[in-house]
Amino acid sequence: MLLLIAQWIAQDVRAFNVFNYITLRTVLAVLTALVISFVIGPAMIRKLTAYKIGQSIREDGPQSHLIKAGTPTMGGALILTSIVITILLWADLTNRYIWVVLLTTLGFGVIGWVDDYRKVVHRNSKGLSAAAKFFWQSIIAFCVAGYLYWIADTPEQTNMIVPFFKEVAIPLGMVSFMILTYLVIVGTSNAVNLTDGLDGLAIMPTVMISGALAIFAYVTGHIVFAKYLGIPYIQNVGELAVFCGALAGAGLAFLWFNTYPAEVFMGDVGALSLGAALGIITVIVRQEIVLVIMGGVFVAEALSVMLQVAFFKLRGKRIFRMAPIHHHFELKGWKENQVVVRFWIITLILVLLGLSTLKLR
Repeated sequence: MLLLIAQWIAQDVRAFNVFNYITLRTVLAVLTALVISFVIGPAMIRKLTAYKIGQSIREDGPQSHLIKAGTPTMGGALILTSIVITILLWADLTNRYIWVVLLTTLGFGVIGWVDDYRKVVHRNSKGLSAAAKFFWQSIIAFCVAGYLYWIADTPEQTNMIVPFFKEVAIPLGMVSFMILTYLVIVGTSNAVNLTDGLDGLAIMPTVMISGALAIFAYVTGHIVFAKYLGIPYIQNVGELAVFCGALAGAGLAFLWFNTYPAEVFMGDVGALSLGAALGIITVIVRQEIVLVIMGGVFVAEALSVMLQVAFFKLRGKRIFRMAPIHHHFELKGWKENQVVVRFWIITLILVLLGLSTLKLR
């Protein structure tokens, strides 16, 4: 909206052409999302508290978490609200990639909202059944994958790029591309959701990764930078940097309220939607392997759950004291803040490693 106004004014006042620059609008998106979240955040938390939308705590979880029972949840709605308003203000709404990412994010947010609603209303910590979650996640993911393959008009839009190698890319057919896209979107969404078990644990890695993806999106959509760095150029993808900026700004503001001791929890409405956003952006900029590197904490959290379940079914024993793995470290004696900050540090290192793939080719 503001972009359109600026473009209209720029016909008479050339100085307003500066708003056509993606870099400026990305910075403005970060600041706008921050301000929106800070303004409406306290009121939203009060409403959630008034409606008694409190978090249910796992009965088999660490006993130190029992004091968190009743803390307002569904705070992810604050993040989504900030992102949507910011995108409507600063993004190029004629860009189809913006709408693909926004609708995918909101679609997974709806699934998370239903899950949170059942947890809150029915006081059931399990919420929406796993089968129902995967069904609706699969519907959205396959629809998005099909659309992206349909609009692809160059091989670069469907090839899988191998990092650290300048000219190595694996051609993907329709089936392979759709399966990979499904795994990335659904896998990242659920991995972030599994990570969201401690105050601030999931949101800060999400912010760091979204910041890195903003750089990947910008250079991938810039023909000069893409050629210089030896990565495929994909037209119009650079606009996703604005979305990444909005996500990072909203996430940082949410961390203000979510840091220990949390005033509000993200809930599935936030975790599932943000994970899906990271996944779909990664697919569009063709950096799936890099996401595995940068999201190493998310990968470890998801793998810890899968290994724990599989090993227990096969051997009747547990590998970890508790899964996801952040609970394992808690039961080993690490304090909650220690787990959170150390996982942040690991993510920062992995994000820098992921960014290094831009030049190490």
